Amino acid sequence: MTASSSSAVQRLVSFLREDLGQQGRIPLHAPTFGRREKDYVADCIDSTYVSSVGDYVVKFENEVARRSGCAFGVATMNGTAAIHALLHTLGVGRGDLVICPALTFVATVNAVLYTGAQPVFLDSDPDTLGLSLSEVERFLQTCEQRADGVWYEGQRVRAALPVHIFGHVIDVVRLSEICAAYGVAVVEDAAESLGASRDGRQAGSLSVAAALSFNGNKVVTTGGGGAIVTNDEALAVRLKHLTTTARAKQGWTFFHDEMGFNYRMPNLNAALGFAQMEQLDDFICAKRRLADRYEALFQGCADVQFVKEAAGVRSNYWLQAIMLPDLTARNEALESLHAEGIEARPCWTLMVDLPYLKDSRRFGNLTVARDIESRLVNIPSSPSLMTPSV
Repeated sequence: MTASSSSAVQRLVSFLREDLGQQGRIPLHAPTFGRREKDYVADCIDSTYVSSVGDYVVKFENEVARRSGCAFGVATMNGTAAIHALLHTLGVGRGDLVICPALTFVATVNAVLYTGAQPVFLDSDPDTLGLSLSEVERFLQTCEQRADGVWYEGQRVRAALPVHIFGHVIDVVRLSEICAAYGVAVVEDAAESLGASRDGRQAGSLSVAAALSFNGNKVVTTGGGGAIVTNDEALAVRLKHLTTTARAKQGWTFFHDEMGFNYRMPNLNAALGFAQMEQLDDFICAKRRLADRYEALFQGCADVQFVKEAAGVRSNYWLQAIMLPDLTARNEALESLHAEGIEARPCWTLMVDLPYLKDSRRFGNLTVARDIESRLVNIPSSPSLMTPSV
């Protein structure tokens, strides 16, 4: 084992086992539940409204919107559905191009494909791990200007879909300024960034609309679920209509006025999520305390860097991460940590390297994204690791 990977593993194992007193298997990110989750779910069951109609859906939508700095929220069955519905509603369709980071979870890209559009992959920013603004600007400058927007090799560029990787919020305001000059819409994939902010503004409120995820491993979970948040009332109304099968409100009749999507979040999931939202501040506080401990832990470790928030960013540190010197050290660390019963994982395979996406368009050489992919390791990040006494 290389000296750097050995040192990183030893420090992490000692910290988790001895300093934090964690025994047995340590998960990468486990949900934390309090008493009210059971109370609200039981109340939901007692009401008999356990499916897509019920008070908890409305409560959850309102709370998610408020905590995202937005006026309106639309709950969905998962984050992928949220992205798809949002892109579809904004007019992204067959033959269009959507700017995406090459380094992201595959759901981002699959949602683009569902619309019939194609992703065009760009490089990452080393400070936020997200979409490189300079590469977006450079890409758009190469596009052909037409009266109806910009075109790249015969396809119109309709939208940019930045992702706040692991809760590190990119400069969406600046990105929107760049894209506005070319008629390109910006929507946020904020699946990993609930409660995070940049320059005092919440992730999800930095563009026309954003999609969130509440999978079991997220900061707040509904078991499985997602949401769209926006300050545009007309857009919110349209999204609610489309994600609830486009059923028109005509008394008791089942009249659907267009093709919609059955993307509704059940009331049962929303009840769980509403209780989770009440604890969001505590979760983020614990995760930020854990980040401080990790940063101090690895400060004296040669060739290992803790991934910390960039200037102006208040990350939720959904997944904590370290950067090792190279691919060999990364793989050695992963093997050693799993042998110790400590869950860790590498970053995602670059989208351009997935077989079904190998023919997708890309721009630039993706140097930063490839470097991150080859060196990053996510380490245990559960808020429960930081008990009040630690």
